[in-house]
Amino acid sequence: MPIEFKQVSHEYSPNTPFAYKALNEIDLELAEGKITAIVGATGSGKTTIVQHLNALLLPTQGEIVVVDKTIKSTEKPKNLKALRKQVGLVFQFPEYQLFEETILKDVAFGPKNFGVSEEDAQEKAKEALKMVGLDETFYERSPLDLSGGQKRRVAIAGILAMDPQVLVLDEPTAGLDPQGAKQMMGLFEMLNKKHGKTILVVTHDMEHVLDYCDEVVVVERGKIAMHVSKEEFFEDASLMVKANINPPAIIRMRTMLQEKGFAIPNTVLSLEALVKALKKGVA
Repeated sequence: MPIEFKQVSHEYSPNTPFAYKALNEIDLELAEGKITAIVGATGSGKTTIVQHLNALLLPTQGEIVVVDKTIKSTEKPKNLKALRKQVGLVFQFPEYQLFEETILKDVAFGPKNFGVSEEDAQEKAKEALKMVGLDETFYERSPLDLSGGQKRRVAIAGILAMDPQVLVLDEPTAGLDPQGAKQMMGLFEMLNKKHGKTILVVTHDMEHVLDYCDEVVVVERGKIAMHVSKEEFFEDASLMVKANINPPAIIRMRTMLQEKGFAIPNTVLSLEALVKALKKGVA
């Protein structure tokens, strides 16, 4: 079933001089089995939205339905352990999730916490580390000794080891080099296509949105400014301008050629399609 936000608001530090309403009565329905990008300016409310999905934050108004569980502002949530097994959240700053003595222990912690035996937890941890590109030479290293990009891989492995149905990723490729970022996004795409995982990605990288995502949610000042398919979002460059978002290189190129008088359809979303359209115009 889809993930639904129903008239959800969230206020930080309520009833204090520092009160701030980060979300304002949002309605949002996210399709199951899709890769959805959540984009918007810094401070728009993107991270606040996704932290509601496993009840790290609770709504101050409204309710959220996720994995057959309803989180209401009027009730204290129960059985959060089951919810957090099904909804895995990787923070924007991965060091917040790393605390064990070794990387293998850190990644195995989640499965063990949900009742998996020590032996099985270690096997799940090894498999997850392999998926994110970290071999056995990392097992006994301290998470604190890693680079930022490596910490991010370990944090993602820690979530993958629990095999959640919904994977929530806050800037998952930050700190990774271009090749590493491509590999990581390819992993998420595989988890979606092969294993049916629902993937939510908070990102500023429009190239990744264009290459890997199915739908786009734009958040603006605590409101949902738009929720459209990837194709609709990138076909109309004005939507990105309106949202103060820098388009991917291929969209910028398409717009530039259109302004120069070339008959390039707005449906062109790839280099191959752009070359084909140019050849057609010249022929």
